[in-house]
Amino acid sequence: MYMLRMERNKEYVMSRLLRIFFCSFLALGLFLQSASAADISSTVSSMQTAYGSMQSFRADFTQQLLQRESGVVEERHGVITFKKPLLLRWETAAPHAELLMVTDREIWNYLPDEELAYRYSRELAEDSRSLIQVITGQSSLSNDFDLESAQAPEDGKLIHLLLYPKEPTTELTEAQLWIDPDTSLIRRAMVMDFYGNTNTIELKNLKPDVSVSAKDFTFTPPAGTEVEDHVETQHPVSRPLLN
Repeated sequence: MYMLRMERNKEYVMSRLLRIFFCSFLALGLFLQSASAADISSTVSSMQTAYGSMQSFRADFTQQLLQRESGVVEERHGVITFKKPLLLRWETAAPHAELLMVTDREIWNYLPDEELAYRYSRELAEDSRSLIQVITGQSSLSNDFDLESAQAPEDGKLIHLLLYPKEPTTELTEAQLWIDPDTSLIRRAMVMDFYGNTNTIELKNLKPDVSVSAKDFTFTPPAGTEVEDHVETQHPVSRPLLN
């Protein structure tokens, strides 16, 4: 049971986060269109200006996890609430209830069906290459990644970018973003790890500057919940979160 929980733990919180989907995607024939460095720089600048102007947001999300070796795909749905500088409530409603919470002191991953909660150091969310940092617009993309256009006909009007980390790791080798040119906000992000497992997150109904309170980012394990505390565990600084 302990090993099963540890495996779930890696899958839910600590697994893999901005990853290597692009080489394999290109091998399948992704049609690239050229874009100048100035165009890409302008897109990223507009995106980060848009996120810089908002103090909070709430959005619906769909998350799709693909295990490449087995071909198993898991789809999750829920709501994300974010508040600067780095408070996050990532609440999955289906297919199984789950809560991932980044507070001002720590990170919680709560699985109510199992009456189990994991507690981690907040440092895990502070890597600027983490999915949390990227999809909330907090990452300085040009500092951490080399950027290329990957525009394809199926992207529609969305701006499609490839992100190659300047310091790739096993858990982060490449990433993709789809940006809405009308709002300069991220609509979709895809990441893959060294083993080819992909994580795609799509945001819908994003509402900027929503009213949030401190209790939205406070978590106390309910009575009867087993807590596994990993705050003192040493983790690689570059390890991403929410993959």
